[in-house]
Amino acid sequence: MPESRQRAAARARRPAWSIRFGTGCAPHYRIGKRSLPVVAGGALVLIGILLLAEASLGTPAPPSVAPTPLAIATTTESISAPTASATRDPRSPIPLGYRITIRRLGIDLPIAEGDITRDIDEQKTPEGFAFHLPGTSIPGLGSNTYLYAHARTGMFLSLWSAQPGDQVVISTPDLRGLRYVISEVHPRVPPDDVSWVQPTTAERLTLQTSTGPNPGDPRFVAIAVPATSP
Repeated sequence: MPESRQRAAARARRPAWSIRFGTGCAPHYRIGKRSLPVVAGGALVLIGILLLAEASLGTPAPPSVAPTPLAIATTTESISAPTASATRDPRSPIPLGYRITIRRLGIDLPIAEGDITRDIDEQKTPEGFAFHLPGTSIPGLGSNTYLYAHARTGMFLSLWSAQPGDQVVISTPDLRGLRYVISEVHPRVPPDDVSWVQPTTAERLTLQTSTGPNPGDPRFVAIAVPATSP
């Protein structure tokens, strides 16, 4: 039989899959080139969720690169334990110019007024700030001030490593520094536990961040009380 007829007969006997997936032919997958980054991104997101959940089960480690704390103010300010004042409604929105600093944890953030709809209902809390929960006290007015921020480097991620005794300073618009000390750490607070936002009869800060990416994940809460004079 001529060689050309032998090659033709061999092709006729070859199974279809060997022709479709042969050299130089791409397999007919439903995932196109444009879909591959989406699939890879989904895998990375899943890995990130698993790592974050695993970290939240034990004692979380501080971020590998801690932000460099900035100075509380460029001018001299007085540092003192907060004292109650009756000159302002403690439930009013927090004015501009407040700042929270926890030097050991590398936390140094401006404080802005939170937005219930944006931050809780829509889950769209902005980055780069610690937020004051509306309706809770202003620092220094003798009740519970509730502050929250993302669990990200440069924000409240390092709050996971908070310990009793850590020093907290709230810088005020009139250049006072209110000194607090962390007294309690609660790493897995149920998200529906609203007792932490209630008014208190004594001055305190309630600092909160997340432990995972989902609204139902536990919250990380630290309590700070006024520091005693040395």
